[in-house]
Amino acid sequence: MAMKVKKKLRLTRYMKRATKGFKGYPAASVAWYGPNADRASKAVVGILLASGEEPEHIRKWTHATRDVRRDVKINAEIDAYIDEHNVTSVALARKIVGCPHESEVDYEGDYCPDPDCAYWFGRERWTGKLVSEI
Repeated sequence: MAMKVKKKLRLTRYMKRATKGFKGYPAASVAWYGPNADRASKAVVGILLASGEEPEHIRKWTHATRDVRRDVKINAEIDAYIDEHNVTSVALARKIVGCPHESEVDYEGDYCPDPDCAYWFGRERWTGKLVSEI
């Protein structure tokens, strides 16, 4: 039986910048969202101009079938967006941090009702652990 091999993530400029630590503002925050812990169907980048402030600019990228972390076109657009805002620091989520649907926008309540996002039901989004395990 053939074993499925995950392709290694190709590091982009913004991913490399995230490894350099905090260098000041403006800063970009990059987060991944997906129906489960394996495929990111949405990337969200927020641009913060100063400490303690809400993001001044937010942009989202989505793809129905591909993992956006591995999509060359989307990653080039993220690099360009970050460059456009003269970002000095990049904070990058190491893993998928939740369902791609937005609470109070796409649904009401604590958990997304979309059956494709069943993985996230009852899970703490930052750890991926079931709430009953925390």
